[in-house]
Amino acid sequence: MSEIVLITISGKDRKGINSHFTYILAQYNVNILDIGQSVIHEHILLGILIEIPDEKDFSSIFKDMLYEGHKMSLQVDLKPVEPDHYDKWVKAQGKERRIITLLGKRVTAKQISKVTSIIAENNLNIDIISRLTGRISLNNSNGNANGIIANNGILDKNTANNIDKNITNTTPYKNQRSRACIQLSVSGTPANLQSMRANFMEISRTTGIDISFHMESVYSKNRKLVVFDMDSTLIQAEVIDELAKIAGVGDKVAAITESAMQGNMDFRESFRQRVALLKGLPEEKLYTLAPKLPLSEGVELVSKTLKDLGYKLGILSGGFTFMGDYLKKKLNFDYMYANELDTENGVVTGKVRGEIIDGSKKASLLREIAQRENLSLEQTIAVGDGANDLPMLTIAGLGVAYNAKPVVRERAAGAISNVGLDGLLYLIGLHDREIKS
Repeated sequence: MSEIVLITISGKDRKGINSHFTYILAQYNVNILDIGQSVIHEHILLGILIEIPDEKDFSSIFKDMLYEGHKMSLQVDLKPVEPDHYDKWVKAQGKERRIITLLGKRVTAKQISKVTSIIAENNLNIDIISRLTGRISLNNSNGNANGIIANNGILDKNTANNIDKNITNTTPYKNQRSRACIQLSVSGTPANLQSMRANFMEISRTTGIDISFHMESVYSKNRKLVVFDMDSTLIQAEVIDELAKIAGVGDKVAAITESAMQGNMDFRESFRQRVALLKGLPEEKLYTLAPKLPLSEGVELVSKTLKDLGYKLGILSGGFTFMGDYLKKKLNFDYMYANELDTENGVVTGKVRGEIIDGSKKASLLREIAQRENLSLEQTIAVGDGANDLPMLTIAGLGVAYNAKPVVRERAAGAISNVGLDGLLYLIGLHDREIKS
């Protein structure tokens, strides 16, 4: 009769550990039911779940494994597993699975404690914990410990404070990008999904870490189209507000913009009101403005990385085509849809040519592009910050709120507020080694 045994091996990592122990198991024709390994700071934890064809071999395997562990200065533990318990574990593998991503400039014990408490309260089990950001020295290029973040570690209060004080003077991994990202794979059905999301938002607000939470599916790592809002997403400005400043009506337009982004005013109506205030603006001002507006942090990195990986990229904007065309060319995007300002005799008329691109139009355009690329909506990602982005964020396979208003963050599966737009790369599961600076 066969026997099921769980083997755990821990201690200082070295080459050949797997080879030595699996060689012993091979002598007894053991079947491997499951195997997993993690190495943290040169220390290994290796787990092997085995089926021993002949239970009489257990004592011999036990002796041989302990002896090998002694020779290699490793702790070895063997624990029999009841068949009924094993069967229950196997059946549990069919449960719902979700990915929870913690992303910030550092990860602290306080943040992890709060997040894992909410996970436990909702009867979810953490199956896998992965670090997506690289290991980074706490020392700078001059050898002084003055604040470079160790992305694979949990920092004490004094270290964290020192990092905050000196962050602008460091040169960390990959073009001064200070990032810490941990991904948790959890199984089970949340006791209260809405409450869980609300709690995660509060943790994010009070501890300074982004928490994204979405279902894992066959499409999670098979997404091939990403569409971005433009204003306050790809660039650090609302173009219409910048044009209004030039036209001398900045305060009036900014007030209408804010109301629209908060969802307090119909986008189309607010847009018509704002454009009307631009009447008489010289057309040449449009094209001199475009290169002056700063890109959001991480835009060029996320664009290059995604393009290199074969993604199609698009801009779906309630802004203007002159800015969209500039960014499409600069960032090598594939699609661009925005509003076209009407001009006549070299000046802005205060009107828009064609249909206004609002929230519902963005969602329609996302569907259209996905169909053109022969993709399902589950294979798409949408990124935006305002209420008019919600329609496309909610139909995309992954909707990401970037530096967004609360009404947007509440409904998006992912959120990025504490790092740059390149944080998107971690949300889709990329590791630092896969991100090209």
